Amino acid sequence: MKEEARLVLVGLLFALFWLWSNPVIQAEEIRLRLATTTGTENTGLLEVLNPPFEKMMNIKIDVIPIGTGKALRLGATGDVDVVLVHARKGEDEFVKEGYGINRRDVMYNDFIIIGPEFDPAGIKGRANAKGAFKKIAEAQVPFISRGDDSGTHKRELMIWKKSGDKARRKMVF
Repeated sequence: MKEEARLVLVGLLFALFWLWSNPVIQAEEIRLRLATTTGTENTGLLEVLNPPFEKMMNIKIDVIPIGTGKALRLGATGDVDVVLVHARKGEDEFVKEGYGINRRDVMYNDFIIIGPEFDPAGIKGRANAKGAFKKIAEAQVPFISRGDDSGTHKRELMIWKKSGDKARRKMVF
């Protein structure tokens, strides 16, 4: 009888340990890691959208604001659950390589070029970035780039390429 009592006690202790350690039973907080561009984070949009989503889904979102390239690398290594970025070519490759699913357009960016008030390249008022980049190249004025593998930087390089000025892209500061 003592042996049976021990087996029952061990079984009961095992069951209690399992119940105590089971996250569903403990109602442990679920966390979602979101890597997004600094631009998205800076808009304040996530501060508005995240709280009601967290409440509705009983989940906590950890926002990691970084450049697109780094966000996609974190997604590819499994260090984040969701990426919210803006470099379509990189996003398509990310999904094609099997790192992501269900890619969706969420928003878009305007590309705005700023410079000195005296406008040495004569681009003020231009609505077309490609034409503005071409005029900057023709005027041989400095252009400061982020150069950080962000979505903005990738878009900038694409515009330089479309402007037809390959040599100028090498001169970007």
